[in-house]
Order: sequence, then structure tokens, then C-alpha cells
Amino acid sequence: MQYDLNGKTALVTGASRGIGAATARMLAASGASVVLAARSADEISRLSGEIGEQAAAVRCDVARYEDVAAAVDLAVSKFGGLDILVNNAGMIDPIARLGDSDPEAWGAAIDVNVKGVYHGIRAALPAMKARGSGVIVNVSSGAATSPLEGWSAYCSGKAAVLMLTRMVHNEYAGENIRCVGLSPGTVATDMQRAIKRSGINPVSELDWSVHIPPEWPAAAIAWLCTDAGRPHDGEDFVLRLEENRRAVGLIA
Repeated sequence: MQYDLNGKTALVTGASRGIGAATARMLAASGASVVLAARSADEISRLSGEIGEQAAAVRCDVARYEDVAAAVDLAVSKFGGLDILVNNAGMIDPIARLGDSDPEAWGAAIDVNVKGVYHGIRAALPAMKARGSGVIVNVSSGAATSPLEGWSAYCSGKAAVLMLTRMVHNEYAGENIRCVGLSPGTVATDMQRAIKRSGINPVSELDWSVHIPPEWPAAAIAWLCTDAGRPHDGEDFVLRLEENRRAVGLIA
């Protein structure tokens, strides 16, 4: 599947693997120039090389605002602007019941899962305003609205991300800057392996075969970046729903 994103420039955080890597490939295949941002510099450099001249890589820790701002600056300097931001970077750890959780690890998760998304939004808005338009896709989760044992940091973080999605829509839709969340369901990535190892809550008991491939949320993200995704602005687009999978073109 390809979607018409010719002439667009995108920044994808957490682009070294899983949904982020698949999204970078999908956006590039749809005609966009892509800046890949992640802490794993070797991985994103390799992937950028695979994509070719329409890609660039930058080491980025989303918990550090200056790193994210530098990634936006690279998009502007190398490709002329920024049209799409995919806030994908996230972490599931620490997986633990509240009374057993480590406060430092809990705070580190919030730094990535909440502040990292805020940093992306804050850094991207001036570039998008200069462009006169933009699309921000925040990778969300059913955990944004459903508490799951052992996932207090992750659930709290995704709930905050859903509110950030609504806030951007509330404040910037009138300036033609769109914001939408993607709730992909369970995806066959390293995160699911960590969940499986934890043995906590029903998600850890799921068979690997029920998880969708990362190429599915990548396709949904590309689709959401087109005008077809506009009806979902300001909320989470839930990929588990059959009608949404059909709209993206994942099923007949």
C-alpha cells in the first residue's frame, strides 16, 4: 500500500525498529522525505541508507527537548520544512504493580512517553506554522483509557498523550495543523516480547499469532496523514476496529 505524500517531509521518533522503522519505510514509499530519530544511531543510520537520498538519520533522546529540536532543525535544513511528525518513541517498562514499582524508572517512562511527545509537538509547531499546515500523529494505545495491572506508568502516559492530542486539535486546528492519535492494538514488536516475559495481566498471555505486523500501523499512520484521516482529528483512531482497517485498505 502507498498513499500520496509526495513533497511532504516527515519526522519519525523511535524509528530504529518496530512501528517506527515500518512507518519510516511506509512514508518514504509514499513519496515523503523522512528524518529518522532514535537513540540507536547505528540502526537508524542503516535504515536511512536503505531508504536512500530522501532519508536522514539523527540520534535523538526524546526526553531531551534539545535533541528533538535538533531533529526538527535537520528536517528544515535538509528537506526545506516539516509537514508530518510521528510521535512514536515509547517504552513499556517498568512493568510492576504500583507498590512494587521503582520511582526512578517510573519517572523515566513518563519522561519518554509523555514529555517526549510534548517535546515533539513543541518543537514541530513553529516549523508547521511556517509551512502553513502540518499533521501530528501520536502513537497511542487502548491503555490510554483502560487500566491494566502492572502498567501504571504506561497507562498514565498514554492517557496523557490522548489529552495532548486533544489539546493540539483544540488550539491549532484553526491554523490547519492537524493532530490525531493512533491506537494500533497489539503489535508484533519487541515491546510485546517484554510484556510476554512479565507474565502480568492478560496481555502477557496472548499468543504471538494474534499480534498484527508493524506494517499495519505504519500504513494507518500514512493514511491518517492524508486528507482521508481528517474526520479522526483530535481523537484516537482505533485500528482494532474492522471498519477502520477497511478504510486504511488493510482488509477488503
